[in-house]
Amino acid sequence: MNSGPSSHGERRLPTTELENPLSQGLDSKTAREIVGILHREDRKAWEALDSELDSIAAVVDAVTEAFEQGRRLVYLGAGTSGRLGVLDASECPPTFGVEPGLVEGFIAGGDGALRCAVEGAEDSAEGGAQVVSEASVIGGDVVCGISASGRTPFVVGALDEASRRGAVTVLIASDGGLREGPMKPDCDHLVVIDAGPECIAGSTRLKAGTATKMVLNMITTASMVRWGKVYDNLMVDLVASNAKLLERARRLVERLGEVDSEEALELLDKAEGSVKLAVLIARKGVELSEARRLLAEHKGHLRPSLEENTDSRIA
Repeated sequence: MNSGPSSHGERRLPTTELENPLSQGLDSKTAREIVGILHREDRKAWEALDSELDSIAAVVDAVTEAFEQGRRLVYLGAGTSGRLGVLDASECPPTFGVEPGLVEGFIAGGDGALRCAVEGAEDSAEGGAQVVSEASVIGGDVVCGISASGRTPFVVGALDEASRRGAVTVLIASDGGLREGPMKPDCDHLVVIDAGPECIAGSTRLKAGTATKMVLNMITTASMVRWGKVYDNLMVDLVASNAKLLERARRLVERLGEVDSEEALELLDKAEGSVKLAVLIARKGVELSEARRLLAEHKGHLRPSLEENTDSRIA
């Protein structure tokens, strides 16, 4: 991946490193004034997404295709960027009922860097390449580098190695200067959320981090929806791993299966905890084996499974 000119004299400061004229004198403000400035600037994070929706949708299509082909989504980043990737990846199994390895997040410096900074880890392109190698990235996987500046060596090295292995490469960054000219990265998909300079110059855990979290939410949520993990706007593939999620599963079966609360729990037990299968058993009047067949035939999508005509009934 091209990370731009290497000469120090030629390098332009990323947008996130510039001073924000609207937050000058921040240390002389009252608490209310400071939070007001931060809030006003945060609005620019979601406003900056407007121009990138097409680019984000293209990433969603690539990720959905990867899932359909049995491939993975891998996030890589350093510091805040790495933590955001790990956070998004860790939420996918309980929300969408997927295996933990389907969406993975890696941070420069290893898991210890999630809590404490590991100095120098982000400066190693070799470290990024090594993570990709150890993660056994293959052709068809989607590898998404997250870097506010777009230049973090760990991320650059990871994307270079991923590209060499035939993976689809994505870079999520916050520096508007990356879109054109010699600084434009060499990757398959580029998403740049340019919300302008931070309230505290260089503190990319602020607007850049907020905008990045929104993009990651969009990528995994939209991909899972397209892949059949959501019916209407309901998380019908959730894993009922605690009391709250079990209650949510019961409500889903009660509503979608058009049954009472007690029957919903019985159906969930019969369907081995699967909301989709429980709903199909209730609505289609079929046995578990037929519900499985319907769902498999429609690649896990509940809507077409419900719409298919069948004369099978529970004996």
